[in-house]
Amino acid sequence: MAAERPTTDESYWMVTTPGTGYPPAGTDVTAEVAVIGGGIAGLCTAWELVRAGLDVVILEADRIAAGVTGYTTAKLTSLHGLAYTRLEAKHGADNAGLYALSQQDAVERTAALCAQLGIDADLERAPAYTYAEDSKRAGEIRDEAEAARRAGLDASFVTETELPFPVSGAVRVESQLQFHPRKFLLALAEKFVAAGGRIHERSRVTALHDGSRCRLSTEGGVTVQARDAVIATHYPVFDRTLLITRLKPRRELVIAAPVPSDAAPTGMYMSPEDRVRSVRSAPYDEGRRLLIVTGESFEPGAGGVRQRFARLDSWARERMPGFAEADHAYRWAAQDNDSSDHLPYVGHAHPGTQHVYVATGFGGWGMSNGVMAGRLLAAHIAGGGRPAWTDLYDPRRLPRVSETAELVKFQASAARHFVGDRLHTSHVDSVNDIPPGSGAVVRLEGRRCAVYRDESGHASVLSARCTHLGCLVQFNDAERVWECPCHGSRFATDGSVLHGPATRPLESREAPGTGG
Repeated sequence: MAAERPTTDESYWMVTTPGTGYPPAGTDVTAEVAVIGGGIAGLCTAWELVRAGLDVVILEADRIAAGVTGYTTAKLTSLHGLAYTRLEAKHGADNAGLYALSQQDAVERTAALCAQLGIDADLERAPAYTYAEDSKRAGEIRDEAEAARRAGLDASFVTETELPFPVSGAVRVESQLQFHPRKFLLALAEKFVAAGGRIHERSRVTALHDGSRCRLSTEGGVTVQARDAVIATHYPVFDRTLLITRLKPRRELVIAAPVPSDAAPTGMYMSPEDRVRSVRSAPYDEGRRLLIVTGESFEPGAGGVRQRFARLDSWARERMPGFAEADHAYRWAAQDNDSSDHLPYVGHAHPGTQHVYVATGFGGWGMSNGVMAGRLLAAHIAGGGRPAWTDLYDPRRLPRVSETAELVKFQASAARHFVGDRLHTSHVDSVNDIPPGSGAVVRLEGRRCAVYRDESGHASVLSARCTHLGCLVQFNDAERVWECPCHGSRFATDGSVLHGPATRPLESREAPGTGG
């Protein structure tokens, strides 16, 4: 971003809501259901279960609604890019219809919860659009509008939008939602606790033993006994389903700045063009709205994040009135996992379990899918009738033939990082080659080390091998974190886990000249 205005390197949702302070699990815990993860999927699942009368505990590794959910763009819509033509082709018209039904159900469930529970989450009804500027893609957009309508959405093809530039065509779906995700989820957490639920933050679960009852172990040595367990950790940290072979992590960058209200779009816009671009606005202050621009999709650890932010900022300045003149800006990054068949995995974690459930693979649409997952998992665990889309999202489903090419791509990417990165020379030749405030992988005494030098030049030296499955981590120069390109784990410069599936920190190494 340009230097002429101050920029907050933090999610707007995080800086405009208070922190939380739920206690860690200090003694052994017993519950009917243990939910691992306090993001939107975990909190919505826990709420639906406690509402059904079950004794539920949430175990969050850090702070609730502060991981992936705290860094979203917060669009809650059933229009997911160009999903419906793909779903119809790969899964059939009936399944495309079930997908649409489940996603719109999540939209309406969120609105209902805000109304019933008196939650002020800056909820706004707005149309959602998928658009293209290139005239060669107008037919593709028209096909998506028709597929979305066949799936049951209130969709239409339009050529006029409120965007400040012409489009060749757009899918428009009416009556979708945008909201402040942290305001919604922190209020829902309070309602959950008031209804008898328990939340333990800073309680990372490191082991899960599946049987007639589930036994969980935390990093702090606490044992949690529960009849059922839900893995809602974004990427499943305990994986006996081989979902690891069917998930691929990706990150997207977000920039936001206050603009005059008359320069802000009221709808939510997404384009598959130009490395993906997504635009919407949110309430900010009198006379202004926060313009939110997302894009630059990439694999964790791909590098060049500063340059990606600069491209996104340049696009927003050129295309969106008022953005260049804004007196302040925010920037952050979102992460999600794509599944190989473009459907989430929500249900029994593997064929051998009746008591462990998972929710993952939301494909960049975590808000609607998180709410959907809560409803579906509650139906599994509490009973009362399962939704028509239960089988559509079953993690135990077998890969289709049409999924083969995508599976091969996923595995080739992981293999390239796992094996190929070890064959390459070091990213730099010595610690002294690393600029202050940056990091790189260096070979020290025959071992690959992840080395970060702070502004004073002090070096923090860690093992460069991710503690999940051993891929080499890469440094993210904009966020100053280590990232695993294979499965998306992220680590702070001191090695602590910021994002799973890793549950253990990067191992510390002796810095050069200290005896190592």
